[in-house]
Amino acid sequence: MAATHTFDELAVEDLAVRVRGVTKEFGSGDSLARALRGVDLDVPYGELLMLVGPSGCGKTTLVSIVAGTLQPTAGDVMVLGKDLVTMSNGHKVRFRRDNVGFVFQSYNLLPSLTAAENAAVPLLIAGWRRSRAVAAASDVLDLLGLGDRLRNLPSELSGGQQQRVAIARALVHEPRLLVCDEPTSALDAENGRITMELIQRIAVQPDRAVIVVTHDSRAYSFADRIALMEDGRIESVESGPHHAADHRD
Repeated sequence: MAATHTFDELAVEDLAVRVRGVTKEFGSGDSLARALRGVDLDVPYGELLMLVGPSGCGKTTLVSIVAGTLQPTAGDVMVLGKDLVTMSNGHKVRFRRDNVGFVFQSYNLLPSLTAAENAAVPLLIAGWRRSRAVAAASDVLDLLGLGDRLRNLPSELSGGQQQRVAIARALVHEPRLLVCDEPTSALDAENGRITMELIQRIAVQPDRAVIVVTHDSRAYSFADRIALMEDGRIESVESGPHHAADHRD
């Protein structure tokens, strides 16, 4: 990795994510577990940040808080200019629906729905007419090379194809924050590379940001920055190979 790179010069409005002093505790008394221990992290717009570190270091807890699905015990969390800590639960649901996309390690596709229907789920939840939602999802799937698989059920797709459906589902509503949890861990080298290229090409935009949780060192070359977590803390944030390549260009 390249030398440590900070964004202290950036104003708050340049940041898609701004986390300060975030802690998260589970349980109490003798069973108290401290998952996060005072995390500070900035993710500027237009960036693909990779969050790496050993299992149990707090990566999934941190991205769950950033995505608004988990409330911190203490600290400040600003996402897309909104204060998630003080936001009501109902407002958070709407905020996630409109602004956040998720790519899960296990795909989480609905077995009785076709590829196009699975990819259309966020739009259907948002109240779109079924025909319009499926048409929009089909366009995204076509962009991901699955135009000939729109009517296939998940059981009729390979693992790599299912992952691309999951990516389409995460991107179909054009989220400004995309969160990916181990998107390449179940894929071979070639499909892992294709997946990361798709995420980088489609999701990394000037008004958006991407956070990828990964143990897969093969994916590091796509990172603008790499944040290393250890024991509930961010130990370092360094420029990634993709950031260095951009500057060489």
